[in-house]
This record gives sequence, structure tokens and C-alpha cells, in this order.
Amino acid sequence: MTPVVAVIAAGAMGSAVGRRLVENGVTVLTSLAGRSAATEQRARAAGMTPVADEALAAADILLSILPPAEAEGLAERLSALFATAPAKPLFVDCNAICPDTVLRIGAVVAASGTPFLDAGIIGPPPTAGGKGPSFYVSGPDAARLLSLAPFGLEIRPMDGPLGAASALKMSYAGITKGLTALAAAMMLAATRAGAADALRQELAASQPQLLAWFTRQLPSMYPKAYRWVAEMEEIAAFVGADPAARTMFEGAAALYERLAEDFRAEQRETGALSGFLGQ
Repeated sequence: MTPVVAVIAAGAMGSAVGRRLVENGVTVLTSLAGRSAATEQRARAAGMTPVADEALAAADILLSILPPAEAEGLAERLSALFATAPAKPLFVDCNAICPDTVLRIGAVVAASGTPFLDAGIIGPPPTAGGKGPSFYVSGPDAARLLSLAPFGLEIRPMDGPLGAASALKMSYAGITKGLTALAAAMMLAATRAGAADALRQELAASQPQLLAWFTRQLPSMYPKAYRWVAEMEEIAAFVGADPAARTMFEGAAALYERLAEDFRAEQRETGALSGFLGQ
């Protein structure tokens, strides 16, 4: 049986996931309440069907795919509506949040009688002809999300409780996005000190693969840096038992906040990073 899936919201990842499901014959619902004109355009281009929030309860599965700072607010808003709904979707939180946040959201959702799973998305949005990201999922009956596998999504159930999938996501993103922050900080420091050319030449000679990765990763980070602020804060909470690690990721959050503001304005620092990379 083909499920009805709700995807909230139609950002870069959510709209691409919605499109992949629609292309495979799935009816994909979404909510545009409070969303921008750009989000509405992405949703319609992906073939998603906008409905009132109350109608989302009719979906079989709901995928919450949002900037991390919005995850709890969505769960609270929808759980209040689902509490009185005769049928409730499987609520799957797919956001870049720490396990403690997952447990808070899970408690809110469960109080409405709605089943809940924790998921972590690793990989870029799906594209035509591409495989797409992996959805790691944990919690009781995590295998229920395998019902989406025939419709173009890579579903990987984990043998672990609620929070295990998000712990994996935090760990993976802490390495990849943490390394991006580290590279940005040191490239800017080298630029300020007049050592940019020498650093780039040394990276090209001794770390060519790393320099190639930075050359791809850093420019694509600029327009997304504002979303990575809350993600770094979630990672800081995840590693909170280690004070040094927590301080490190709090610093990464502050750096991404500054780069996001710079990219929206004079692009002095993001321009310097592009210059370092020869772009």
C-alpha cells in the first residue's frame, strides 16, 4: 500500500525529499503556515500538496525536516492538534538535534497519543538520478519507516533507543561541520597575518585531498551558515559532559553566526575565504 506522507517543511532538504517521494507515486502533504514565498514555491515545484495543519493528521507518516531551532515548536504545535484526531501519523523527527532534545520532543508527541521515532539525515538532498541521503532511524519499531524504502528513500534502522539516530547525526556533523569551521577560522587567521598564500600552497602540496574538500565545502556553507548555528549549539549540548568539547562547538556556533551575518551584508570574511580558495 502506498502511504500518504507529510513533510514539514519545504526547505532545501524537505522539498527534495518530497519531490523524491512524489516521483515515486507518493502523495506528499505539507504545511505552509508561516512559511515564506520561496518555501511555497519549492513545495509546489516539488509536487507537494499544501493543506491546513489539521489535515496533516490524515497522513500515515510525518517527517519533520526543519532548522533545528524550529523542531520543538513544530512538535508542540502539531501535537496539540493531533491530540483530538481520530487517526494519527507516525511522527518522525529528522532534525539535527541532540538526544536530550529528541527525548523532550518525543515526550510532547507521545502525550498526544502520536507514535514517535527519531531519525538523523546524513548526506545531501536527493537529486535526479542520485541516491540521496541516508535516514538513520531509532526507537521502538524503527523498522516501520522501512515502508518508505520502496519509494526512493534510503532507510537505515538502528538497534538503539530514541536518541541513538540523533547521536549518530551529532557525531557525524560534529566532525564534518566542525572541520569546516576549523578550516574557515584558520584560513581567516592566515589571511589576517599575511600567510594565506603560503598556507594554500602548503595544503596543496601536503594535503591536496583536504584542500579539495575545503574548496567544495566552504563556499557551499555560506548560505547555510545561519542554519548551522543552532546545530552547533545542539552538538555543544551533546558533548556537554566534556567541557573542552562543549566550548569548542559553542565557538563554532559563534563563528557560523558571524559568517552568516557577513554573507548577508558586506561579505568581507566570506569573500576572504573565497579568495583564499581561488574563487
